[in-house]
Amino acid sequence: MPFIDSKITVPVTDEKKEKIKSELGKAISILHKPESYLMVGINDNYDLWFAGKKLDKGAYVSVDVFGDVSSTDSDKMTASICDILNKELDIPGDKVYVEYRGTQNWGWNGNNF
Repeated sequence: MPFIDSKITVPVTDEKKEKIKSELGKAISILHKPESYLMVGINDNYDLWFAGKKLDKGAYVSVDVFGDVSSTDSDKMTASICDILNKELDIPGDKVYVEYRGTQNWGWNGNNF
């Protein structure tokens, strides 16, 4: 039941969105979650400021999961997310923030897990 929501400063083509979604689908296994339940959101041309300056290339990524995320797994996932954004959009890792949120209450299809 993971959701990866990305706010990205640069324009992202549909082709790149599909590639990023696919790569995140592979990476989600790092958090022991299946791609079959993964939801991805990509919000491009998003205004972000870091250290008081508007970013030309940057991203804020939120990773929500059912259950908990270990610090070891989140460290590996952050590396993967930064690699994906750098490879696909030339966004440097030092301009990417990644937040992790775990919850015990997650609803889907009219019920909670």
